[in-house]
Amino acid sequence: MSDDDLETEKAGEDGEGGEERYPYGEYEGGKDEQLDRHGWGSALLPNGDIYEGQYYHGRRHGKGLYCFKNGARYEGEWRKGLKHGHGDFLYPDGTKYMGHWRKDLKHGQGTYFYANGDTYEGFWYKGLRHGLGTYTYKSVNVTHYGTWKNGRMEGPGIINYPYYRYDDASRITLSYRFLFRYHGNFEKNLPKGKGCFTFDAKYMQHGFYVNMRDPAFDYVGAEELKIEGTDNNPPVEDLGTPIGIVPIWRARNITEYKTELLPPEPVPLLVKDSEDSILDIIEYLQQQYHEGAGADEEEHRATPSPVPQDMLVDIPDIDLDNI
Repeated sequence: MSDDDLETEKAGEDGEGGEERYPYGEYEGGKDEQLDRHGWGSALLPNGDIYEGQYYHGRRHGKGLYCFKNGARYEGEWRKGLKHGHGDFLYPDGTKYMGHWRKDLKHGQGTYFYANGDTYEGFWYKGLRHGLGTYTYKSVNVTHYGTWKNGRMEGPGIINYPYYRYDDASRITLSYRFLFRYHGNFEKNLPKGKGCFTFDAKYMQHGFYVNMRDPAFDYVGAEELKIEGTDNNPPVEDLGTPIGIVPIWRARNITEYKTELLPPEPVPLLVKDSEDSILDIIEYLQQQYHEGAGADEEEHRATPSPVPQDMLVDIPDIDLDNI
């Protein structure tokens, strides 16, 4: 995804969730006592974007459809004016993301469909591929399953290669299930270190990958471009495979297939999430408290429980004198 797409995705996102509030823009729908947008409504924003969905005291909150004037659109859940929950985002170039969001960023389980036909299905963290996931390269029908960290393949992974056979009679190349696999470790999207290739679960070729400079790469020209460029520190989203580096396979020996000889399998990442969830719970309980406080203003009224009513359990009174 390019920088233009990232800017497009952010365009207008600070609308009603920030400073833009009624009466700015054209709006039809429900309002609260403060004349803020509340409930179901439809808005034409000053920047030309359109939103139709649920509001909560002036902010997009609930389910809604946001259409950008450049053709991008998001349909899904909102919270406090930001994409939060499950939703689908269609970008102007035809790429699409379907999955979970948190505070306007892809976060959790989701699938991204790229313009060239590639797909990534797995976990995201703060807008980047992070955790277990599968990336499919459509042009070569190759899949990579493994661990991702900050948008890159990092750690244990498995590459599945298709098995092809040419049919002389029909002169057609037939594709079969994945019988040719590589098991090993990855670093910055490249295989590195010890690993093995497996063939139809019958044989194993053991060896290791070394990452070396590509003799065909113009390092001098690359340095000139870096010096002449206006931004020598690309954003995290642009971090990809190191340029001018190629992985070289060094085979050592071949053995029969044995599962105990396979490298470690990919495992989920332990992510230390923020404390927002705790703050959200506190805010929810406070909201429940204020909504539950009716017209009864007696001095000695009972204090509402901070626990939702459906979670309360009746406990019989205990006679402390007889204990």
